[in-house]
Amino acid sequence: MPLNRRKFLKKSAVTGAGVAFAGAVGAPAAQAVEVRKGHRPVKRYALTVMGTTDLHGHVFNWDYFKDAEYADAAGNAQGLARISTLVNAIRKEKGRANTLLLDAGDTIQGTPLTYYYAKVDPITAKGGPVHPMAQAMNAIGYDAVALGNHEFNYGIETLRKFESQCDFPLLGANALDAKTLKPAFPPYFMKTFHVHGAPPVKVAVLGLTNPGIAIWDKAYVQGKLTFPGLEEQAAKWVPKLRSMGADVVVVSAHSGASGTSSYGDQVPYVENSAALVAQQVPGIDAILVGHAHLEIPELKVTNTASGKTVVLSEPLAFAERMSVFDFELVLERGCWRVESVAASVRNTNAVADDPKITRLLKDEHDVVVAYVNQVVGTATETLTTVEARYKDAPIIDLITRVQEDVVRAALVGTQYASLPVIAQASPFSRTSEIPAGDVTIRDLSSLYVYDNTLVAKVLTGAQVRAYLEYSANYFVRTAVGAVVDTEKLTNANSRPDYNYDYVSGLRYDIDIAQAEGSRIKNLTYEGAALDDAQQFVFAVNNYRANGGGAFPHVASATEVWSESTEIRTRIAEWVTAKGSLDPAEFASVDWKLTREGMPVF
Repeated sequence: MPLNRRKFLKKSAVTGAGVAFAGAVGAPAAQAVEVRKGHRPVKRYALTVMGTTDLHGHVFNWDYFKDAEYADAAGNAQGLARISTLVNAIRKEKGRANTLLLDAGDTIQGTPLTYYYAKVDPITAKGGPVHPMAQAMNAIGYDAVALGNHEFNYGIETLRKFESQCDFPLLGANALDAKTLKPAFPPYFMKTFHVHGAPPVKVAVLGLTNPGIAIWDKAYVQGKLTFPGLEEQAAKWVPKLRSMGADVVVVSAHSGASGTSSYGDQVPYVENSAALVAQQVPGIDAILVGHAHLEIPELKVTNTASGKTVVLSEPLAFAERMSVFDFELVLERGCWRVESVAASVRNTNAVADDPKITRLLKDEHDVVVAYVNQVVGTATETLTTVEARYKDAPIIDLITRVQEDVVRAALVGTQYASLPVIAQASPFSRTSEIPAGDVTIRDLSSLYVYDNTLVAKVLTGAQVRAYLEYSANYFVRTAVGAVVDTEKLTNANSRPDYNYDYVSGLRYDIDIAQAEGSRIKNLTYEGAALDDAQQFVFAVNNYRANGGGAFPHVASATEVWSESTEIRTRIAEWVTAKGSLDPAEFASVDWKLTREGMPVF
């Protein structure tokens, strides 16, 4: 089917400038509600701010990896088409002229839909398509969107093209030009709400993104952009917004509320600092939180300087939830003051798709469904990730084998060609399956859900040992004789599955009865105890190579090769070239869980 190539025009924002808009032209003016207090009328105004985050390319309630409507055990629904229905209902209830619609980032990466229009039929091509997320969000009427870290996954050119296709600004007060240290994107958005019989209400939205971009997408941003801490930049901009007459200040932050970082001390800024911003920077009324993929209907944080309460809310990712902030303002001495803020979340499973959105993107959706269902080979048996967190699974061995082969071929003729190649891979999904019989692109994409690329680094045996010890902290310490519950065996210290690594080419046991730091036992290479001085070429994804997960040594190790082709594409190419996917060609049991030398399984 032909692609919808509708174009949306937008003036590029001036570098370093904010974006200011008046209230909607022709919209009915909001009424100031008068409440008598003694003999004097008190004017009040109600404002509603709606927010989404971590949409990750979800327009439809559709699972491209399963080729079916999305469904999970909790009964959730996904997609901007559902969000649109919620937004329409709130605008009807509150009056569109009294609402704002925001997003906190991670928009253009995460599904085959977004991958297709970044790589297969790219928006950057001459006469190329308009990004599906731009089309949907323009149609819904977003007012402003903060930059997420995944906005940078396809490079700055793709991000800038997406920006040009949006009718709303992409905000990033702490995304600075590396040379001038001025904002490379609009820091803020300001909108004026006209109130009948009272002064207008000015609402400022400050956008903040994640400092981890400097690590996770180093290849694209190094030397071009820099990302200082959220607290520092909020402290700079919030007073400016207040001095510009902002009656309400909302922050849209692609940063969780936990105060923790996954990258250790590699950058001196906190990854999940939304609550710290609320606590440290006076003058903020509410924060739309993103990045952490958690559901926080309402979190109240007291600002230490002003003593005032700041209300935070984070809606669940993938358009499963939408946050709603209800503001009550009161006019005092000619100025509007925020009297109260209440936050809640709305569930998209309670509504149907907005047909306006599904019709708008049907062509693009159909093209991508056909693309992911292409058959690229056959499998001799079913491969699954169901037990891959705690047993060496052949399906993960497929990833490491592909990475080893790609790196070996790339290093032919170089000084590193004689070094042994080992590789890492993580059990990203607990439900991926490559069925026996025909294998499609969607089968392989479900195995590797991230748009990671491949990097080759040089590590010593001692560094590999430390790397494995750190990875083994993923397991909960379990005494000999204690019952092993696989549901409670992993994710110690809240470590996600994607921060647990297999390492191929070695043999080792993980003794989960031991304390962290002394769990790797019987570590061998080619049948002999690992030599700490032995050098290896380590085939590793770019997230890990740049410090994601804070694994030791890898970020600072010598890099000998890298590429921009996604690992999932390399897997598809490998399977296509082989024609047949037979575990006998790539699977081996390299590691196992033990307790005092006895296998757990």
